[in-house]
Amino acid sequence: MEQQPTLRTLLGRRDLHLRLVGDEAALPPGSLDRPLRWVHNSDLTDPTPFLAEDIALLTTGTQFGDDDEAGVGAYVHRLVDRGVVALGFGTEVHRSGIPAGLAAACAAWGLPLLEVPYGTPFIAVARAHAEAIAAQAYARRTWALETQRALSVAALRPHGLESTLTELSRRLGCWVGMYDAAGQLVHEHPADGSSPALDEAAADLLVRGGSANRVVQAGEAAHTLLTVGRAGHLRGVVAIASGTLDPETRGVVTSVIAMAGLSLEQSQQLERSRRRLHRQLLASLLADDPTLARRVLGALPPAPIVVAVAAGQRQSAVVEWWERQPADAPAAFLAESEEGLVMCLAVGDAGLLDEVAARTGVRIGASAPEEYTGFSRAHAQALTALRRSGDAGVARYADTAETSVLAAFATDEARLIAESLLAPLRQHDAQEGAELERSLRVWLEHDTRLEPAAAALGVHRHTLRTRIGQAAMILDADLTSFPARAELWAALRTAGDQ
Repeated sequence: MEQQPTLRTLLGRRDLHLRLVGDEAALPPGSLDRPLRWVHNSDLTDPTPFLAEDIALLTTGTQFGDDDEAGVGAYVHRLVDRGVVALGFGTEVHRSGIPAGLAAACAAWGLPLLEVPYGTPFIAVARAHAEAIAAQAYARRTWALETQRALSVAALRPHGLESTLTELSRRLGCWVGMYDAAGQLVHEHPADGSSPALDEAAADLLVRGGSANRVVQAGEAAHTLLTVGRAGHLRGVVAIASGTLDPETRGVVTSVIAMAGLSLEQSQQLERSRRRLHRQLLASLLADDPTLARRVLGALPPAPIVVAVAAGQRQSAVVEWWERQPADAPAAFLAESEEGLVMCLAVGDAGLLDEVAARTGVRIGASAPEEYTGFSRAHAQALTALRRSGDAGVARYADTAETSVLAAFATDEARLIAESLLAPLRQHDAQEGAELERSLRVWLEHDTRLEPAAAALGVHRHTLRTRIGQAAMILDADLTSFPARAELWAALRTAGDQ
C-alpha cells in the first residue's frame, strides 16, 4: 500500500530543490514522517485562524521586523500550537537567506524549517504536494480494486470463506481472525495471533447481539472487531490486527464482512437441508436397510459399526466438532432425532466418541458392534446405555449389559410394584424390630439352604426356618415353589434396601 504523502516526500522532490535547515536528529522523532495534509502560503503576522492542522506553511518573511526575536519566537509558537507540520521560508524575495532568529525559534520549538530557493515558486510546492496526494489516492483506489478482485477469486476456492480471510490478511499485511457464533476462533492467518483479551472482546460483542465494530487493545497492538450477520442473528466476528482503517481499507473489509455473512447464511441453509436429509436417511437405517443411505451418500462408515446417541444441551457442538475434522478423518454419519444426536461410525473409530464427549461435555450412549442389518438393534442398545449413563462421558452397552437382566427391568413402575409387594413385610419389621426381609434376602442368596444362610445371619437354623415361615404367611406366598421364590428375589432386587 502507498504511504500517505509526508514532509519527507516533499523534500524528496529534486525538482523543487527544497532544503531542510538544521539537523533532522535535532527534531522530535518522526517530524518528517507526519502525514502532510496540504501546503499553504501566508505572510500574515498571525495566520493561525486561517490554517488547519497537519499543513506546511510557506512565507517570505515580510511580517517579521528587523531584530524582532520575541515576535518571531511567538510566531513559531503559534504555528506549533496550531498543529503546523513545517515552515518553508522563501529566500531572496524580501530577505537574503534565512533569518537567524527564525532558525533559532524553529529549532527551539522543534518545528522543521525548509529553505525554498528563489527559483522555486510557492505554487510549484503546493502543486507538487497536490500531485502526490492525487497519486496516493489513485494508488489506494487501484489497491482496493486489485484487492477486491483477489478476494473474489479466493471466494471461489474450496473453503471460500477461509480462503478469503487468508487473502485479506495477506493484502493488509496483518493478522486476521474469524470467530464463530459461539465465540470460538475458527480461522486465523497467520497462526497464533489471538489473545485472551481478544477472545473475550469477541465473545462480548456476540453476547450483546447487535451489529457493531470495536477497537480493542490486545497486548501492544490495537485490533478492529466487526460483527458478521444481522442484529439478533449474528454469525460471528472478524478481527483485524489494525486499529485504524482508511476509507479504501474499510471498503474492502466491509465487502469481506458482507461476503462472510452471505457465506455463513448460505452454509446454514445448506446445513438445515442436510440435517433434514439425514433425518430421513436415519429412518431408512432404522428399518435395517442401508440401501437408500448408500445411494444418497455414496458411502457409509464400513461395517461392523457402532451406533451412538448423544444427549444434552451441546449437541450442536458435537456436529461442529465433526465438521472441523480434516478431510482424511474417519467417516461418520450424523443425524438428529427425538432421542438425541445419532452417530454411526466404524468399530475401529469408536474411540473418537471419548474425545467428542470430553471436548463437548455431552452424554453418549454407544452400542455393541453390529452390521447395518442390525442398525435398529444397535440404536436401541445405544439408547439403553444412554439411559443408564450418569455424568458426561461415554456409556457403552457392552458394559451396562454385564450388570443383570433384572437391572434392565428396574423401571419406576417395577419399583413401585416391588415396594408394594414388600410393604407388609417391611411394616412388620418396623413395628416388631424384626429382620424378616434381611433373613429372606440372605436365605435366597444362599440358594435357600438353611445352614449357610443361618451362619451368615449369625442365628440358629431353626430360628431362620421360623422366620422364613413367618415371612411366607405375611406375604401370603408359597416359598416352597420356585416361581414364588423367583418373584420374591426380583422384588427384593428391584426395590433395593429400605
